[in-house]
Amino acid sequence: MSQRIFITGIGTGVGKTVTAACVVEALQADYWKPVQTGLMEGTDTDTVKGLISNPVSVCHPEAYRLQAPASPHLAARLENVEIDVRHVVNQVDSLQPAGRPLVIEGAGGLMVPLTSQIFTIDFITQLDASVIIVGQNYLGSINHALLTAQVLQQRGIPVLGWIFSGAHHSNEDEVVAWSGYPLLGRIPHTALLDRTFVKEQAEKLYLG
Repeated sequence: MSQRIFITGIGTGVGKTVTAACVVEALQADYWKPVQTGLMEGTDTDTVKGLISNPVSVCHPEAYRLQAPASPHLAARLENVEIDVRHVVNQVDSLQPAGRPLVIEGAGGLMVPLTSQIFTIDFITQLDASVIIVGQNYLGSINHALLTAQVLQQRGIPVLGWIFSGAHHSNEDEVVAWSGYPLLGRIPHTALLDRTFVKEQAEKLYLG
């Protein structure tokens, strides 16, 4: 298992943060959300911190915290902030002690812009991270899933596999087969999202 894992999604709102919490719990990894937008809705770092129960994981503070619930480049523009991606990448080595796995959660999908010139997929490449793709079934999700897989293949970025969230659908099996990336697990919808649920789901993931 890679020591630097980037959690991306096939779109927005597909369950990246809960998935990240489960992966963090499973690996007793550290967690980092480099750029947080939509602060009025709370932070993903606080969510993950509240969902993990192991005593080892550290949730690192964000490099950028932006108010607007928008793409990082737009949220930064609204606050007259310039996101320095090189500065963010340089922080990783200091955040990640030798031998410690680090789970990094992105904003939205691969083509979400961090700046006017740099997209999330460029950021992943600079981080030298392996990717877990979070999928979910909805109208159009097959297209989004396979486009995500294809662009990762084209860029030569290592992919660990898929984690699906929400209600199970047979589309998942076909996406796995078509993409060539393995299924690492699935996280069902729950009415009670708490540490017990995350721990139970973490134990079911295939991350060895």
